[in-house]
Amino acid sequence: MDISIAVPLYNEEESISLLHNKINKTMLKLGMTYEIIYVNDGSSDQTGVTLDQIASSNRNVCVLHLRRNFGQTSAMMASIQHTVGDIVVTLDGDLQNDPADIPRLVNKIKEGYDVVSGWRKDRKEGVIRRWPSRIANWLVSRITGVELHDYGCTLKAYQGDMLRKIRLYGEMHRFIPIYAMQIGADITELIVKHNPRKYGKSKYGIGRTPRVVLDIIVLRFLSKAMDRPIQFFGRTGIYSIMLSLVFGIYAIYIKFYEGVDFILTPLPLLIALLFLTGMIFIMIGLLGEVQIRTYYEAQNRFPFEIDRIVRID
Repeated sequence: MDISIAVPLYNEEESISLLHNKINKTMLKLGMTYEIIYVNDGSSDQTGVTLDQIASSNRNVCVLHLRRNFGQTSAMMASIQHTVGDIVVTLDGDLQNDPADIPRLVNKIKEGYDVVSGWRKDRKEGVIRRWPSRIANWLVSRITGVELHDYGCTLKAYQGDMLRKIRLYGEMHRFIPIYAMQIGADITELIVKHNPRKYGKSKYGIGRTPRVVLDIIVLRFLSKAMDRPIQFFGRTGIYSIMLSLVFGIYAIYIKFYEGVDFILTPLPLLIALLFLTGMIFIMIGLLGEVQIRTYYEAQNRFPFEIDRIVRID
């Protein structure tokens, strides 16, 4: 059984050599064949030079240089697609994830799990980082039904064949377990060590909160309506139209029984707005149905994943 270690990097010149040595030390103790895929995500420092030096003296190292900074999700996707291992381990390149935890994750995969997610229970970060993250993790767990404490922890292990089927877009690298769940993956969680940052600057901050909120909205759609958008949007549209009818009946009531001219109230505008909003949502649902059929048929894909087939010859 081979292991692939995928590491996206952006301006981590001071951390790379230490990280590489720690990975090698851990993997030699584990005694399994392994490869390391480093991705230089358009770094502006000496990250690329250092990586080339490492690759020139290590046969099991592959370095991918992206043309510019595409972001962590794209870098992660690039590294994953170049792995060949039965097990794929992902981790950050800033030394905050500890490679010494890799054997524990790998052993869990060997027990039969498809995804083992790291949980930085004792995070070495300030309150401003920790509390928004806890709230976001709680929301994502409630919305998707995948109960994890720490979606943001990059240190995870996956069944390689399953992981390479997943496509990542936007800022969705932290939500790979949710994509895996959609194709029936067995997911568990392990507490892992989290080190304080020693070198460079964090690429995350409170300014990423709007992105996280938007990601949660996308997750809600993907988890509940990816294969049936008319149900997701159409239900909202129906509720909006029904509410407009309720206000319409109320307008008639106050006109004939209370003698109030509803033209002098905001009711006409409210009724029209709710009705039009409802129709728009229904149309979006219909367009979504067309798009989702095009998506599956153009790629010769189906909205399901077969695990195995048993038959009598």
